Amino acid sequence: MTDTGDMAPDFTLPSDGGGTVALSELRGKPVVLYFYPRDDTPGCTTEGKDFTGAADDFAAAGARVLGVSKDSVASHDKFRDKHGLSVTLLSDEDSDVCERYGVWGEKKMYGKTFMGIERATFLIAPDGTIARTWRKVKVPGHVDEVLEAVKAL
Repeated sequence: MTDTGDMAPDFTLPSDGGGTVALSELRGKPVVLYFYPRDDTPGCTTEGKDFTGAADDFAAAGARVLGVSKDSVASHDKFRDKHGLSVTLLSDEDSDVCERYGVWGEKKMYGKTFMGIERATFLIAPDGTIARTWRKVKVPGHVDEVLEAVKAL
């Protein structure tokens, strides 16, 4: 499981709008990497809108915000357009990156057990190490807490 102080596992993933994002190409600036369960669900929509609402503040702090789920690029494009999201959404359909960050696992909801993404956020420092980790994220107030941590780097 990836945690604070570890080197962030590198990856290259397809992004909404076409193209790819490689974590290694973002070295030198902070990266907020947030994992969310599914496009267009209530908590994930709120989280995406909250990060979008604070996009200028993250940019002013020099940080790039990336959201990751197993949804396809086509799903991300629809989700982005429907809710006016400006954060970059990455598709990890084979869950390789989710597994390397330790956010893919067994979940329980309404008495059923299934595999899914644990809502988690990683603040990656400019040197590529994980500066801060949030697991089992509760959406309300989360983006403000992450922004304060970015500013404190």
